[in-house]
Amino acid sequence: MADTPETVQTPQDPNAAPNMQVLAQFIRDFSFENPRAPNSLRVESRPDVDLGVEMSAKGRSDGLFEVDLKLTVKASTADGPMFAIELVYGGLFQLINLPESHVEPTLLVECPRYLFPFVRRIVADVTSDGGFVPPFNLDPIDFGALYLQQRSQAGGIGQAAGQA
Repeated sequence: MADTPETVQTPQDPNAAPNMQVLAQFIRDFSFENPRAPNSLRVESRPDVDLGVEMSAKGRSDGLFEVDLKLTVKASTADGPMFAIELVYGGLFQLINLPESHVEPTLLVECPRYLFPFVRRIVADVTSDGGFVPPFNLDPIDFGALYLQQRSQAGGIGQAAGQA
């Protein structure tokens, strides 16, 4: 859910352009499982992949925003599971001079879009380190479409978490 503070921080110059600043990025939670190794590394066929994506945001009392991108990836074949990944990757953002109507879409579309390349690299690195060749590379995610889909399912404004 996106909890927004009463006001979005504004710079000294009221004519300044709207701006989003990334103050920090971090892994909040991470798990990688390769339960059938080394047998899971010798796969002849393409695995079935189940991918889940959730975005969430919350405002802080200091006017900053925490945004989390949660990703779950489960790959399996007819022989059983290959690997499972759960990753919550977060960022601390400052929104400056942003109209109130743009806060929620910025937090649930633009901020996850910024975090995604780092999440993609972590997933590729851990699957490579887990012995999978080639490593698993995530396809790009359309966070705008996910946001619109979630809003339409929730009946409009007020719902602020996105999920695929």
